[in-house]
This record gives sequence, C-alpha cells and structure tokens, in this order.
Amino acid sequence: MAPSGPRSIKRGCQRVLYWIPVLFIALIVAWSYYAYVLQLCIESIEDTGEKVVYLLAYHAIFIMFVWAYWQTIFTKPMNPLKEFQLSHSDKELLEREDRGESQQEILRRIAKDLPIYTRTNSGAIRFCDRCHLLKPDRCHHCSVCDKCILKMDHHCPWVNNCVGFSNYKFFMLFLAYSLLYCLFITATDLQYFIKFWTAGGRAHFRLREYLKGLPDTQAKFHILFLFFSASMFSVSLASLFIYHCWLVCKNRSTLEAVRAPVFRHGTDKNGFSLGFTKNFLQVFGDEAKYWPVPVFSSLGDGCSFPTCLVNLDPEQPSSPSGSSSASQSAAEGRQFPSKPLRESQSRLLTSTPSWPESEGAGDKDKKGASNPVMTIENEA
Repeated sequence: MAPSGPRSIKRGCQRVLYWIPVLFIALIVAWSYYAYVLQLCIESIEDTGEKVVYLLAYHAIFIMFVWAYWQTIFTKPMNPLKEFQLSHSDKELLEREDRGESQQEILRRIAKDLPIYTRTNSGAIRFCDRCHLLKPDRCHHCSVCDKCILKMDHHCPWVNNCVGFSNYKFFMLFLAYSLLYCLFITATDLQYFIKFWTAGGRAHFRLREYLKGLPDTQAKFHILFLFFSASMFSVSLASLFIYHCWLVCKNRSTLEAVRAPVFRHGTDKNGFSLGFTKNFLQVFGDEAKYWPVPVFSSLGDGCSFPTCLVNLDPEQPSSPSGSSSASQSAAEGRQFPSKPLRESQSRLLTSTPSWPESEGAGDKDKKGASNPVMTIENEA
C-alpha cells in the first residue's frame, strides 16, 4: 500500500503538466483577442465601417473556433461497449491457460459473436490485457489516458485529450476554424503591418514618423507580432488540416496511416474506405446543416464499421472475393449492437448500407467490383 501514495502524487503532477499546452494556447488566443479587437480595430482603425465589418467577422470566426476547441478538449473519448469486456469466468479461464494458442482459442470463441474484423500482424485476436477486453475494429489503447479508445486517431497534447470517434469531427472543425481565424487576422492586419515597416524604414526605425499613422507604440508592436504569429500558425495549421482532410477522404486514422489495419485476408490500408462521399458522411453525418457546427453528428456507434473486403486501390493487389460472400453469409440474422440507433447511424450497421450519393460512371464500375458490407469474421 505504501507505493500507492507516491504513485498517486506522480499521476497528479502528470495531469497538471498535461494542461500546460492547453494553457499556452489559451493565453495565445486571449492575447490575440486583445491585440486584434482593442489595439487594431478600436485603437488603430479610423474608418468606422471597416472597423464594424472587421469586428463582426472576427467574432463570428472566434466563437466557432473557441466552441470547436472546447468540444475537442472536454468531449470524453468513447470506450468499448460492455459486450467486448471479458466476463469474470472468461477472465479466470484465460488466466489459467499458459499457452498462447489456448488463450487464442478462448478469444476466438468470444469474438465469434462480435463484429470484429481486424487482427494483429500475426493473425491473432486483438486483446487488451490492461482493459481486459477484445478490441473492436479501429480501437487502440492510449498509454496516456490508460484506456481503450474507439477509433483512436491520436492523443493530442494541445487539447489534452484523445482524438477518436467521439470528437474527431470536433477536432476537424477546430483545425478548420483555427486556420480560418489565423488567415483572417493575417489578411486584415496586412495593410497595417506594411504601414509599420514602410514608416519604420523611412525613419530608420525611429518612431516619430510612424506615430503619425498609429496612435501609440504599444499598438504598433501588438500589430507587428500579431501578424507574425498568425502567419506562422497559418502555415502549420494548413499542413495539419490538409493532412487530416486526406485521412477523412481515405477513411483512415493517423494510426492506420502509419500502420495499415490487418484483416483475415491480409493487410489492407483501404479496408474501411467506402468512397469519398461515404467516408465524409461517416465523420460529419448525413445532415448537412450540422456539418459546420461542433455538435456530434457522426454515423455509427464507434464499435463496428462498414468495410470493403475487395481493395479498390490500384497500388495494392486485389484481395480474394470469396471471403466477402463467406463473411456475409455468416453475418445473416445477426445485428450489432442490440440497442436501437438513429436511422442515420443504423445505415453503418446494416449488411447493405444505403448512402445518399450520386456516383459517376467510373465509381459505378468500381462498385461492380466491390461489395461494402458490415460483416462479422467467422472463425473456422
């Protein structure tokens, strides 16, 4: 019992340290608000119409940015349902077995009734020995949170939270609105930034001439550093946002982009990809009015995902189509989870998902060669 005290103190210190990046971002945002609203718009801009337009547009973007950031930070990551937890008897049975093959036989028996597609690199059932559960597809254990997170993308220190199924849409909106926030500040601050440098150059960095254009030196330095900060953040945010847009289009997480998921038929980096439109709707939902708003609208339950067993990527060899029909027949008459879902969510859980999508001729040809299904791998 003695080590529990130091361990709890260490864990508490770590939790405090984890909030430092979030506090840093909060201070930067608070300073940018002061610099833009007070020093630029109110103190420096003389034209009333320009001032009003800038303030209205700024606050609209600012509210959406802070809202999305808040949702990303404080939305709890979803954990696997109790159906994936081992029962007390299964735990005891698993602990009594010393051989790995015997343990795998027990896990295969349990996984037979669950919608589990993916395997380890060696073909074994994915099992978390810390949480004592069978990992659902796309679920991973976070060492920082010490939990299994559904559709885990990564643990982000800038939000002190795991980005996964429950808040991935919020994270995407956070990137989008923060990028828009920085670009807006850069664009509207540019003319005053140029005015500073031209005035400073003529005066050989003396402040007398510049003070004719701006009310005081405090506003000058705020406008200068605001432009530099917004420009630098824009570059980093743009690269990160573009990368995650690519992940959404491919229906991959950051972890899956680094290490492709393994199925019964082998490694398949596009195993969960259903086409651009379906991939987008899976993250943002099928109701367009909720796409730009930081409210949860993603489809599905996070434990099971439609999968395409035939790979459409020309870079990868096609997988055998026989496994698709075998898996589909094994899943007939079985539906997961048993609790009711919204109609928009249940589309991801049906054996033949119906998506509101208009496909081109090229996509129709690809559909003829593939069969996106939600199936359960049946062990031999």
